Amino acid sequence: MVPKIQILVLQRGWVVVGEVTKEGSEVVVSKSSVIRRWGTTKGLGEIAAGGPTADTVLDPAGTVRVHELAVVMTIDCDAEKWQGHVCTQ
Repeated sequence: MVPKIQILVLQRGWVVVGEVTKEGSEVVVSKSSVIRRWGTTKGLGEIAAGGPTADTVLDPAGTVRVHELAVVMTIDCDAEKWQGHVCTQ
């Protein structure tokens, strides 16, 4: 399966972005970053479509693994707009 770049809203308020795949009941986010500050005026959809803004703060997180039931919502991102911003650890 080819990973796609997505923003995931997780339980307890965590928001991560990266290359998402699924392994059994686990959601794996590779090359991930925690989105500490959205830096938007129109919510997460704004950075999903347009990439991070000058005010977006991304904290590199490597590979994040969560149980599928911990995912509240996913947003598909424009991969081209996120090129160079997805963590390359």
